[in-house]
Amino acid sequence: MVHKPLAFRMRPKHIKDIIGQTHLVGEGNMLHRMIVAERLSSMILFGPPGTGKTSMAIALANSLNLRYKILNAVIDKKKDMEIAVEEAKMSGTLVLILDEVHRLDKAKQDFLLPHVESNLITLIGCTTSNPYHAINPAIRSRVHLFELHSLTPDDIKIAINRAISDELDGLGQTPILISEDALEHFAQSANGDLRSALNGLELAAYSTKKNTRQQIEIDLSVAEACMQKKSFSHDKNGDAHYDVLSAFQKSIRGSDVNAALHYLGRLIEAGDLESIARRMIVIAYEDIGLANPHAGPRALHAVEAAERVGFPEARIPLSVAVVELALSPKSNTAYSALDQALTDIRTGNIGDIPLHLKDAHYQGASKLGRGVDYKYPHNYAGGWVEQQYLPDKLKDKKYYQPKETSKFERTLKQIYDKLN
Repeated sequence: MVHKPLAFRMRPKHIKDIIGQTHLVGEGNMLHRMIVAERLSSMILFGPPGTGKTSMAIALANSLNLRYKILNAVIDKKKDMEIAVEEAKMSGTLVLILDEVHRLDKAKQDFLLPHVESNLITLIGCTTSNPYHAINPAIRSRVHLFELHSLTPDDIKIAINRAISDELDGLGQTPILISEDALEHFAQSANGDLRSALNGLELAAYSTKKNTRQQIEIDLSVAEACMQKKSFSHDKNGDAHYDVLSAFQKSIRGSDVNAALHYLGRLIEAGDLESIARRMIVIAYEDIGLANPHAGPRALHAVEAAERVGFPEARIPLSVAVVELALSPKSNTAYSALDQALTDIRTGNIGDIPLHLKDAHYQGASKLGRGVDYKYPHNYAGGWVEQQYLPDKLKDKKYYQPKETSKFERTLKQIYDKLN
């Protein structure tokens, strides 16, 4: 007989058994309203691992006494989906719970869509990916999107205590004494992943000898051994990774050095030096720019040093550069000016290059007026002479809007104002 894991056995059987996610299943909220109205719509449930997406889908179907079938978009074939549709035709309807729905290929999708549209199949897709990034628009437009959040430590404590006391599906047939420190460690080290916490609890329960009173005692040392290290929810190929990268850059842009170092730490834990390097160099020019023009070369040097030494030592030059980037004055004037110029170009607002700027290095150019009236700046005092460079159509355009973010950009502003 195959032993089913504790996390599987403790899946909620009804919407009222769901722990957390009150923004969805709490009274008056959307999924609760669907149950009250007895009308379940097709949906995508997305969120981090261990937040109960598949469990919630099963609980929703059970709450309305609807037949359901669980398939996996990667493992199961189109034939399995055809069987599900035939079952739906026989029973009148079917809830199809589709794990890894973002991996649904075109053939399976084309087969399912008409049955989802006709409500023969109520599709509940489950994924850890952001549906706006990973789900085909043809599916996305036909379903509701609901995001599940990582569980809080208090939520996980409730689940652990429920598993310890549940005599039918949990561990309640054997008395378990768990210390407050151990309970706290399970709750905190799971990092919002209930499955991780229950797996750790199950390992602790089955690997700990009973005491003389036939009880299982789980203390902090046991909990630490069974959880090993904090579960870090960060797949460097997943959506959470891009959220961390976004938070990393925004923290530096906002000059919060502590937050910047925190998110750098997450990226280091994920082991993604390539993304760290690319983002730091971009930040140096995008967010610091002319306010500290030395930041770009120094960030590049730090990245090169990090790549040469590798982890764990790579964290040292990276930390130095991140602190400088976070505490540097900020300016986006240069690339913002270029973006405005690009907007003009891409919308056809260009105009002809003035004749005196056109290439004159060929015979007959002067007869065409090319370069005739060009004034060579080095022939004038200060290396500057007033003349038109922009096309007539744009001659009064001012893309660059200088700021006084630092001594360097203040100097540039003074020169710019003098010339203009």
